[in-house]
Amino acid sequence: MGEIPMRLHETRSDVTSRLQNRKEDFMVWLDLIAVLIFIILGAGSISLVLIGLPGTWLLIGLAVGLEFIQRLWAPSGSEWLIPWWVFIIAVVVAIVGEVLEFLAGALGAKKGGASKRGMVGSLIGGLIGTVAGTILIPIPIIGSLIGAIAGCGAGAVAGELTAKGDVQLKDTIKPAAGAVVGRILGTLAKVPCAGIAWVVLGAAALHEPLSTIFSASMK
Repeated sequence: MGEIPMRLHETRSDVTSRLQNRKEDFMVWLDLIAVLIFIILGAGSISLVLIGLPGTWLLIGLAVGLEFIQRLWAPSGSEWLIPWWVFIIAVVVAIVGEVLEFLAGALGAKKGGASKRGMVGSLIGGLIGTVAGTILIPIPIIGSLIGAIAGCGAGAVAGELTAKGDVQLKDTIKPAAGAVVGRILGTLAKVPCAGIAWVVLGAAALHEPLSTIFSASMK
């Protein structure tokens, strides 16, 4: 008779252990699903860089959001999916992208002989053109990109015309072209930085859930 309670106790212990294992497996799969969603949204944020929006910073914000969402089911005291030093790398890469964009834009405008007002007009026109292109040309990315380039040139022209009273429209063509070229070069320089940040953050986020799933499958 003394063996029956012991067997019942062992059975309950086994059930508890099995339920705990299932709970941990479920949380790992939740981690993986959340990371995959982050990677997909992150890829979309890179496309925003093409139209002059801060897609790299949005990507970093999504990574931070992923960490806070994962805390909803992660065990108390568990480590974050993405280590802090990976965030530092992503921020540094994002800053490098901003610097490259600024330098390329300034170089293009300078080569074209644009004034400070023309450069400011190019920046404002590019932002307005991005919004207008998105609405008027409802083709993802393409409409916004066309609007950004057109707005950049128009803004540079407006800036040059108001910079000096004796400037004629024909005199603004070269500065406007320089501003547009600078905008394109700046974007081309910034996109690779956004891609690097996406790869670094995505790889770091995938490491923990994939390694856990792989280890469990080998048992």
